[in-house]
Amino acid sequence: MSFLARLKPDPEGVLVQAASGILRSPRAAIAAFVCLALVLIALIGPFLAPQNPYDLASLDIMDARLAPGGESFDGHVYWLGTDGQGRDMLSAMIYGLRTSLGVGLLAGVVAMGVGTTLGLIAAYFGGRTDALIMRVVDLMLGFPTILVALMMLAVLGQGIGKVILALVIVQWAFFARAVRSAALVERGKEYVEAAICLGLSKPRILFGQLLPNCLPPLIVIATLQVASAIAAEATLSFLGIGLPITQPSLGLLIANGYQVLLAGLYWISVFPGVLLALLIFSINIVGDRLREVLNPRLEQR
Repeated sequence: MSFLARLKPDPEGVLVQAASGILRSPRAAIAAFVCLALVLIALIGPFLAPQNPYDLASLDIMDARLAPGGESFDGHVYWLGTDGQGRDMLSAMIYGLRTSLGVGLLAGVVAMGVGTTLGLIAAYFGGRTDALIMRVVDLMLGFPTILVALMMLAVLGQGIGKVILALVIVQWAFFARAVRSAALVERGKEYVEAAICLGLSKPRILFGQLLPNCLPPLIVIATLQVASAIAAEATLSFLGIGLPITQPSLGLLIANGYQVLLAGLYWISVFPGVLLALLIFSINIVGDRLREVLNPRLEQR
């Protein structure tokens, strides 16, 4: 085992600690199970959905606005009802879950990559580089995230790529600030100084030495920001400036039923809303538990 390997904490141990901490909490374990189940449903959604809700050839306007448990003329039962276009709500929710999860995860991963890189650079180089990056971070965090996303999409227009870009721009600063704080603590430790003396390149020091020791706060921030991205996308789609109707998400499904909610057609809006709330609450519960597990003082308390 090399000298650096003996000095550097094991990142795999952090992941094992996080997993065991979740399993020790019944509430967090149930939330994690719900998250995994929803991800699995999203992955195999086309095989589970009784209908492709966005294939016009499979829709019949005569089946529009059927109540949960209603039957079509050909005897098909819609267990969660249909919407105004005759789409099976169960199938629409499965496809909407795929879109919402995809946007949230992709935006979170890209924002984590950008923010982590800039946070490590700011902590390692310091000086003017640190000051410049952190002033931009302070500027980004000084505005409400949903307001910045609204302004960007008002200029860029609708589209899944544009929504992801807007979410990345409003979220990377959270990762940069958290990673910089953790990296500043590690910057002066022995294994970093040893890596510098051994002549390792700056990318190897940043991502091979500093980054593994920033995993605890990074894991927590990533989990919470994925939930935040899903909620932000749903809000933008509900307001009509997020995803187009050809790429519907859970937020757009809720918006479709909002107009007829008071007319008694509750299932068009309520069922997607319950699924969205279940997804966000489960991710947040897991994130809160990770924050407790990976922070020794909170875990002791």
